[in-house]
Amino acid sequence: MFTFNKTIIHSIHSHITSHPLISLFILTLFLIEITLFCSHSPPPQPLFPPTDNLCTDGTIYVYDLPPMFNSDLLGTCDDLDPWHWQCGVATNHGYGTTATELAGIVPESLASAWHRTNQFSSEVIFHNRVLKHKCRTMEPESATAYYIPFYAGLAVGKYLFSDSSNEERDFHAVELIKWVQDQPYWRRSNGSDHVLVLGRITWDFRRLTDPEKLWGSTFLNMPEMQNVTRLTIERAPYDYHDIGVPYPTGFHPTSVTDIRTWQSFVRTYNRTSLFTFVGAAREDIGDDIRGLLLRTCRNESGSGSGSGACRVVDCALTPCANGSKEIIEALLGSEFCLQPRGDSFTRRSVFDCMIAGSVPVLFWNRTMYDQYEWYMPEEPESYSVFIDHGDVSAGKRSIKAVLESYSVEKVRRMREKVIEIIPKIVYSNSNSSSSSNDGMKDAFEIAVEGVLKRFGAEREQLRLESVGKGFLESP
Repeated sequence: MFTFNKTIIHSIHSHITSHPLISLFILTLFLIEITLFCSHSPPPQPLFPPTDNLCTDGTIYVYDLPPMFNSDLLGTCDDLDPWHWQCGVATNHGYGTTATELAGIVPESLASAWHRTNQFSSEVIFHNRVLKHKCRTMEPESATAYYIPFYAGLAVGKYLFSDSSNEERDFHAVELIKWVQDQPYWRRSNGSDHVLVLGRITWDFRRLTDPEKLWGSTFLNMPEMQNVTRLTIERAPYDYHDIGVPYPTGFHPTSVTDIRTWQSFVRTYNRTSLFTFVGAAREDIGDDIRGLLLRTCRNESGSGSGSGACRVVDCALTPCANGSKEIIEALLGSEFCLQPRGDSFTRRSVFDCMIAGSVPVLFWNRTMYDQYEWYMPEEPESYSVFIDHGDVSAGKRSIKAVLESYSVEKVRRMREKVIEIIPKIVYSNSNSSSSSNDGMKDAFEIAVEGVLKRFGAEREQLRLESVGKGFLESP
C-alpha cells in the first residue's frame, strides 16, 4: 500500500480549515498517488471467463510412437496384398483421392467432399484428426486419456493374404507392447486409461490357438491388451473394451453447410426403385444369403424402374472397393437397401446406404444393432427394417412383400431418421481443431467425447470406491 498515507491524512485534518491552499495541494498529491497505484494494478478479471475451448470431459494425450508403428506402415499399393485393399489409405490423411467420377451425380458444391476412401483407413483418419483436436494436451500428467497411434490394421493387413508366419503377423504388436510398457503413464494404470483405433474388424486381432486358424494376429488376446479401450469398425459384443465406430465412407464434408446441403439433396431425391442390393455371392460362407438376394433382385429388376423394381450392383462384375459411381446411383435411387452380413457381420455398405438416404434392411442383429451404440437410435425400427435371414433362406418371408407393406408416410419417417443420423456417421475433412458446429458432431468427435466421458466416469468410480473403503476401514 502507500508509504505516507497517514501523514497526508493527518495534514488534511490539521490544515483543512486554516490553510485551504495547502489542503488542496495535499489532496492533489493524494489523488496522484492513487492514480499511479491503480495504473500498476492488474486488470480486473471477468466474472465469467470464455468457455469456447473448455474440455469439461477431460483431455487426451497422444503418444509420439516410433514411425515403425504408424507412418512406416503406410507404404504403397505395390508392396501390400494382391487385392490392393490399402490403395488410397496413405493418400490425403486417409480420405483418399477425390472421386471425380461422381460429377453430375452429387451436387456440384459437394463434388470435392467425395473421395475414394478405403474402408480400413480409420486408423490414419483418427490419428490426423486427434493431433488437431481441441482437447489434445501436451501435458501427459493431467490427461484423462492416452491415445496410442498404432496402425494395427495396416501392420497385420500386410500379411493376411500371403504365406506368412504367426511371428510375422504378431511382430509389430509384440514390439508395440514392449514400447508402451516402458511409459510411466501406462505403468500407472496398466493401460486402463489408454485407447487405440483398429482399422480392421476385431476378429483380425484375435487369432485362435488352433493351428489351422492362422488368420490375423493375437494382438487383442495378449494379456497386456485386456484393459485397453479399442475403437473398431466391428466389435466383439461381449467385450466391454471394444467400441464400435462407423466404417469410413466416401463422403467427408468440410462444414455444417455441406452436411445440410447433402441432407436436403437425399431428402428430395427421386427414388424409382423399391430396393437395391450391392454385393457379390459368397457361397463359401455358411448361411450366406447374398446369392439369393442377387437372384431376387435380378428377377425384380425385369419389371423396369417402377416402384416394384430392385437395382443390382454385382460386385463380382463391378469393382466395389472404395465405392463407385454405380453404387451411389443405386443407393440414391432406392427406397431400401438390402444389407446381409459380409465377410463378417458388419459391412461398410450399411453406412454407404444410410448416407445416401436409403433405409437399410438387415438380416442379422449383429450387423448394426449391438455394434454402434454411441451412434444409432435406441429404437432400431425407427431407421431400419429387420427380416430374419433364416426366414428368407427358407422362403418363409418375401422381401418385396415386407417392404411393400410399409406405407409412404412410414417410409418417409424412416428416411427422415436416417437423414438425421448422417452427421454422426461421417468423418469430416476439416482443418479446424473440432468438426462440430451448431452442436453437430461427426463420427470422430463422438468417439473422442465418448472415450473421455467413459474414462472420467471410471476414474470417479474408483475414487468413490477408495473413499468408501477408507470409511469402512476407519476406527
